[in-house]
Amino acid sequence: MLRRTATSLAPDWTRAGDLMADAFGKKLELALKRLSMSRARLAADLSVDKSVVGRWISGVVQPSGHNLSRLSALIAGKIPGFSALDWDRDLSGFAEALGADPEALDETRRGGPPALKLPLIEQFLASTAVRGKAYEGIFRSTRPYVMAPGRFVHDHGMIRRDETGLLTIRIGVAGTRADGWVLPFGNQLFILTVDVTSGALLFGIFNGVSGPRADVVDGLCLTPAQDAGRTPTAHAMVFERVRDLSDDPEADDAFFEDLTKLNPLAADGSIAEDLRAHLLRDFGPLQAANGGEMLLQSPLARSRARGPGYTGD
Repeated sequence: MLRRTATSLAPDWTRAGDLMADAFGKKLELALKRLSMSRARLAADLSVDKSVVGRWISGVVQPSGHNLSRLSALIAGKIPGFSALDWDRDLSGFAEALGADPEALDETRRGGPPALKLPLIEQFLASTAVRGKAYEGIFRSTRPYVMAPGRFVHDHGMIRRDETGLLTIRIGVAGTRADGWVLPFGNQLFILTVDVTSGALLFGIFNGVSGPRADVVDGLCLTPAQDAGRTPTAHAMVFERVRDLSDDPEADDAFFEDLTKLNPLAADGSIAEDLRAHLLRDFGPLQAANGGEMLLQSPLARSRARGPGYTGD
């Protein structure tokens, strides 16, 4: 839509910029198809948030000169002869520089493959519009270390809303990345992420907060362990807020990246006894016979997301 008023006949440079950004987005989308690379993988390789790549492709913004140089170098490393000058070509010329399949070019012109249609997406979007801001921020997790029973690990995660209106989450620890979505619904958060290194899917169900700001959320995760068999493993996890997001996404990205480089293994004795008891539950048939829990659960009545002393009333 043109942004020119009825009284102004001046050229619409804002719209021209939008068109250039849109053209760049289609080229980048085509490059990702040619390289068989996901947005999450590109974001990890460039050390930017996946939402930034999404804004480039959607035409909301164009990459800075620094990021464009790094992006061009990444493509040139996989497609000999490619250079930053190729971004100035039209879409057909750009496809030729990539050696792209003409069918991929046609698909890009049509807007790409059909998006994944998630059931209840409208409800998730509506819930995020109302409650999403409470969960935006940078968090540190505490969870049992699956490969070393009795020890604990700290991941770091960044949650923020993207241009689609959904909450995205990016989790980093010890050089690995997982990217995905946080879907608030009712009093819970449903989390789905993909480890961009291994391709493994990671799932979580967390208790939500009732106030305007989430300082702590807790729940259960289902992940494949890092053993040879990638054993499906369930465990409890707590996320605690480290910092709010700023008005500078690139600064937030840099802060998050620094956190992911920290030693993730919690020092001996650094986990408070009440948190240790919260994360390591005794459950199963023998515990149930003694009045305990049959299954690993995270009941709202004991959730730290609702604050100390919450009884579910």
